[in-house]
Amino acid sequence: MSAMKKVELLAPAGNTEAFYGAIHAGADAVYLGGNRFGARAYAENFSEEELVACIRYAHLFGRKVYLTVNTLVKESEFSEIYEYLEPYYRAGLDGVIIQDMGVFSFIRENFPGMELHGSTQMTITGEYGAEFLKEQGACRVVPARELSLKEIRRIKEATGMEIECFIHGAMCYCYSGQCLFSSILGGRSGNRGRCAQPCRLPYSSKGQKECYPLSLKDMCTIESIPELLRAGIDSFKIEGRMKKAEYAAGVTAIYRKYIDRYYKNPEKTLKISKEDMHALSCLYIRSERQDGYYHKHNGKEMVTLNSPAYSGSDERLLEHIRKEHLAKRKTLPVRMTARFITGEEASLTISCGDIRITLEGNPVQEASRQPISEENVIKQLSKLGDSSFSLDGSIEVELSGNAFYPLKAINELRRRGIALLEEKIILANGFCYERVELQREVQHKTGIADRAQESPQESSIGKKFSILLQTQEQWRGFCRSVFGNGNGEPTARIRLYLDADLLLQDPEAGAEMLKMTSEKQIPCEIVLPKILRLRDEQYLKKLYNFARENASCFQGFLAGSMEHIGLLIQWALPGKKIIGDYSLYLWNVEGRDFWMQYLDGFCLPLELTAAEQKKIIDPAIPTEKLIYGKIPMMVTANCVTQTLDRCRKGEGGRILELTDRYHKRFPVMRNCTHCFNVIYNSVPLSLHKEADRQIVVGRLDFTTETEDETLQILNYYGGARKELPYVEYTTGHEKRGVE
Repeated sequence: MSAMKKVELLAPAGNTEAFYGAIHAGADAVYLGGNRFGARAYAENFSEEELVACIRYAHLFGRKVYLTVNTLVKESEFSEIYEYLEPYYRAGLDGVIIQDMGVFSFIRENFPGMELHGSTQMTITGEYGAEFLKEQGACRVVPARELSLKEIRRIKEATGMEIECFIHGAMCYCYSGQCLFSSILGGRSGNRGRCAQPCRLPYSSKGQKECYPLSLKDMCTIESIPELLRAGIDSFKIEGRMKKAEYAAGVTAIYRKYIDRYYKNPEKTLKISKEDMHALSCLYIRSERQDGYYHKHNGKEMVTLNSPAYSGSDERLLEHIRKEHLAKRKTLPVRMTARFITGEEASLTISCGDIRITLEGNPVQEASRQPISEENVIKQLSKLGDSSFSLDGSIEVELSGNAFYPLKAINELRRRGIALLEEKIILANGFCYERVELQREVQHKTGIADRAQESPQESSIGKKFSILLQTQEQWRGFCRSVFGNGNGEPTARIRLYLDADLLLQDPEAGAEMLKMTSEKQIPCEIVLPKILRLRDEQYLKKLYNFARENASCFQGFLAGSMEHIGLLIQWALPGKKIIGDYSLYLWNVEGRDFWMQYLDGFCLPLELTAAEQKKIIDPAIPTEKLIYGKIPMMVTANCVTQTLDRCRKGEGGRILELTDRYHKRFPVMRNCTHCFNVIYNSVPLSLHKEADRQIVVGRLDFTTETEDETLQILNYYGGARKELPYVEYTTGHEKRGVE
């Protein structure tokens, strides 16, 4: 890390009080949300007027403001983005934190010069995704919170991007951006800033008492500051836009103290006082603290098994914080000199440190009755009110004995002078508001729902299915089914997705699977692991070699993350298609068209209704829709099995169940090859009643199913079985949608 560039301390603000408290406590930058498109919908957030004033205030004191636009945006909402962002862009907003690539593409095109930051909601887990994001125009990435310092260093070295990492606050159990738990259970989507936090609820497992296995302890890395700095992190981010102003100011002040102490003497051991550790523990922290994933991949010591509740707060500490950082606004000291000489133009000079402005007013008149006095002038010029300035000493006044100048004009001279001084200070701090003139008319693209001439019947493609298989058992069920056994023609055409882990368990057997699909002329794609990390380097080399050796037997890959897209672009395997999975989140036409620069087809997102999905369908783009399968509610680095028992890598039995308060059982699949868990919904998504009316390819995902279950389900959808082979199911968001 360059000795010339110090780390940015980035604080949260859920309201104006928290914003000013964070600035006063020493934050270099503040991230906050307006009244739309932010991932903390239940925070107080900021009105347009408040946010513009905060940007101005921050810049006056040399600080930055980043706006969170880090939710997925529906097509019906997309036209509002331009009007929403325009006043903040003109006010000099320093950057936007984004999840939705449609939003990213739109802002890049319509707000030139705006810094674009990739949100942790993008689930960037390595250099491939970060490099891809950089090529799209992002200058900063907030990687997944699950990354180690080694992985963060690797991203920094490989891409040179700014890296922003969380250092303190609450921790999600799921990889951010991959959580559908709250959405599927209650319609409150974490991708829309409305998470109901089902991870903080109690669950039980067979042979275990009820506890909180999905509730992570809050993060506190104050003791690791030197190591985090040496890892190349550019911005230290404090979590907490839902928390009180005392939290934002108090935590910021303590981290500011020790960051500054480190820079003052980097060779000296950084010791944290007991008082400051106690203070951090008293500021809305869940039970015990932990230092996150920087030094570990997972572990039960990271989990608040007994209670997810916040610890109590120390009222004396809170009162101290209020007095120090919240009680009053920060001001800059100014000096003034005024001249009111008869026959000459009035003048006012205001200085703040080395910065000075002088402005002139109308000529000073000779008094016909009562001349102005020095007391009058000082009284009017002293009215600094709600400005960010305060007088430093007395005002020097040079005044003719019979001079007259209206008090209203003196007030106007002061207002103009303060505004000019503010502008000059902001420019001196390195901020400039001279941006490219914005377009007045923004063209927005439309989907099939806006094209009256294209009815569903005219766009219908007949009965087609894609089938995703993850295990040997499911493969055998497929081979016995109407789709795979070769005994007669099924009533539908299919595409097959085979999990990469399944193929590489036994590469020879995997090659035979691909060969069989090729001989049967069944198009086949390889499904990449949901999460790719630095630990997967050898695995990816093995997969790359396997793909090259069997290139003639498969058509491409199913990609579900930016990491996947970046990897496949680097691999550049000739002629191989890339199909986008539902976890790429094509929620709007802008997003669809962005991703179709890299994809050959995609699967519709799970959180949109059928009507909302229809708005992003284009008959010219191969499109799939999940009509059967257990929805992955969470993808996690932490392991439920290890938390409740111990690591069972290599012991088989990959699935356990978590039971909630309503006795619903959620399968948890343990992937020991890549060391992650997938928590699935208790019942499958099933749109069997809609299957014949689908205008896109229907997709069948197999996750925890046995061989016989796979066989029965495939035969039902293939027309060889009339009775539905399962009783309980959900139709997901087909009609209800998310907030």
